[in-house]
Amino acid sequence: MERGKTELVFATISKMLKMKKRVCFAISRRQVVLELHQRLANTFKDAKVVKVCQGFSDDLYGDIVVCTTHQCYRYYQYFDCLILDESDAFPYKGNDVLAGIVRTSCKGHMVYLTATIDNYLKQRIKDKSIVHLQLNARPHGHDLPVPKKIIAFKSILLFILIKWIYKHINKPLIVFVPTIKISKQLYYFLRLFFKCDYVNSKSLNLDEKIDRFRKNEYKLLIATTILERGVTIENVNVCVFLADHRVFDEASLIQMSGRVGRTFKYPEGECLFLCNKQSEQVDECIKKSQKANANKMFVV
Repeated sequence: MERGKTELVFATISKMLKMKKRVCFAISRRQVVLELHQRLANTFKDAKVVKVCQGFSDDLYGDIVVCTTHQCYRYYQYFDCLILDESDAFPYKGNDVLAGIVRTSCKGHMVYLTATIDNYLKQRIKDKSIVHLQLNARPHGHDLPVPKKIIAFKSILLFILIKWIYKHINKPLIVFVPTIKISKQLYYFLRLFFKCDYVNSKSLNLDEKIDRFRKNEYKLLIATTILERGVTIENVNVCVFLADHRVFDEASLIQMSGRVGRTFKYPEGECLFLCNKQSEQVDECIKKSQKANANKMFVV
């Protein structure tokens, strides 16, 4: 099981439940809602834990509501404690409407959980309007994976990618790509060599594909940034294809590399960045991972 930022708030949730308070866990993406709902339900067995997102909106009220940030519009001044996970993630990031909806749904305390602090939170930390608590290391004590970087022409990168997949195909592999178009193109190319599938924001059967990947029905999954946060796949290795693409920023690269080594059973793994050219965001991601391992001051 993954242990990280989420477990930091378990004591807070427990305290709120004992006080008969209403708790919300708000997340930007539907897939993470489904996964986190199960984790919270397994942990707080005596509480009613409901999930509210696309396809799950019949039962809206419980002791703990796990929902997408969009769904907070249903709960005006309702929650005593709202935990906002990954506030720097799309579509919440930079969306003033969503930010307003989330804030007005909470009449009590807000807790922000993130591994990549945005400028808004940095400013609030600086002016001391919020308290900043930092997790200094992954609970299993192993270092974060430091991505390896290769720069080459795209045709050569494809050859390197195939070689990398062959080397690691005995483990689950996620190849992240910057766009939906590229996810499809790469899938039709790689399926000539490997049993694989692809997911993006347009995937109608996203949950089914991820479930099949978890069950090892195939070892290779091509994905856009839809899987960059929250979802945990045991023993996975990661490659970011065209990591220098403008779609990827430093935060998204950190999150994608952070899919590796998340569990106690499999605390290590490999992350590879394949680039067409030099990239500041790629270099910064690598530097931050190295700094984290040196100082134990950064966690994904």
